[in-house]
Amino acid sequence: MLKSMTGYGVSNIESDSINVTVEIKTLNSKFLDIYCRIPRNYSDKEIEIRNLITQSLERGKVEFTLSVQPVGKTVASTSVNKPLVNAYFADLSATATDLGFLPDMTELLRIALQMPNAYNNEAAEDSDKENDWAQIKVAVMEALRKCNVFREQEGKMTSDKFVEYIKTISGLLDSVSEQDKLRIPAVRERLEKQVRELLADDNFDTNRFEQELIYYVEKFDISEEKIRLANHLTYFTETLKASESNGKKLNFIAQEIGREINTIGSKANDATIQHFVVQMKDELEKIKEQTMNII
Repeated sequence: MLKSMTGYGVSNIESDSINVTVEIKTLNSKFLDIYCRIPRNYSDKEIEIRNLITQSLERGKVEFTLSVQPVGKTVASTSVNKPLVNAYFADLSATATDLGFLPDMTELLRIALQMPNAYNNEAAEDSDKENDWAQIKVAVMEALRKCNVFREQEGKMTSDKFVEYIKTISGLLDSVSEQDKLRIPAVRERLEKQVRELLADDNFDTNRFEQELIYYVEKFDISEEKIRLANHLTYFTETLKASESNGKKLNFIAQEIGREINTIGSKANDATIQHFVVQMKDELEKIKEQTMNII
């Protein structure tokens, strides 16, 4: 099953001591590129968070945001990080002004208080922190699960598009084959004309005749290219059905498909076939663009 690199997952868990919100956004990337925004008092857990992301998401640009708000009795042991909240507030206010509208100050304060490290927490007992971390980890795993579900759904839609594109190219290949049957008589007539001119020449050279014959046969015959293109299209479809997602492999097959299409276009020397080739190239570009977003 194909899996897209575009994904989104969010989870929220509230315990007696904390309210946890985890948000994960992913986009396409050649490698796994992780950007984490986590509260300062949980910075020692960043490596563990990164390991969880690596095990689950495999590849892509990942933006991970963790928000932990104290609740209940824990609130009493916290205070607002005023310098940082003031900075958040000033930046949000300036941004609103730059965008040309008058902001709601209460709303800006609410947003600023939700930003990372907006609160100073007194040192908690190790047991309390570990209990909180257990809840945070549950939220992280749930967000990762939702993100993967999103990726699988996107992958399914992309797979359906691939099937459509391949069917279109295959149909165009059938049209090329039909046109090739009409093209052959014209090629044969042209070749016979060249042979008659050679035979009428008093300086007829047998070696040259054989070279010309081989040249025309190789230049105009597209039988092998049609067979190879059909095989590549079948291989692409089979790869789509594989249990594991493999965007790089699909991209390599697409490149091979492109080579055969280009060769058919260059050897056919026929306006109608060239028209079909252009349409095949258009469908192939759609495939290449989509494979860049597959894990």
